[in-house]
Amino acid sequence: MSFNNLDQLYRQVIMDHYKNPRNKGQLDEGSLTIDMNNPTCGDRIHLTMDVEDGKVSEAKFEGEGCSISMASASMMTQAIKGKEIETALKMSKIFSDMMQGNDYPNDLDLGDIEALQGVAKFPARIKCATLAWKAMEKGLSEQE
Repeated sequence: MSFNNLDQLYRQVIMDHYKNPRNKGQLDEGSLTIDMNNPTCGDRIHLTMDVEDGKVSEAKFEGEGCSISMASASMMTQAIKGKEIETALKMSKIFSDMMQGNDYPNDLDLGDIEALQGVAKFPARIKCATLAWKAMEKGLSEQE
């Protein structure tokens, strides 16, 4: 597959998550709740997670923002569900490395998340892509 075709496929994956977000909504009261925003562009996220036996059993988000921010939140909630806290935090580190254009280990299947790797070429958009991940890190760090 040529680079242009791959780039187009990645754009389609991002737009699909933006237009048809997975895990949109919020969990019941008593769930771990994190609110964050990106003051430079106005993106905001309200992330709720249930953590049971050291695993993220459920994750949902609400928010407003650009297609990259909302698609990233959709992908992130989908990716961390059922994962141990340690694995979810490792995924966040891998994602952060990807956003910085650094090499990252590929020992975890990132699935649709890899569609966001092109964001690294646009430094102003990195904060959009990482907002949901930073919220997840904050919540899970407080949980531990």
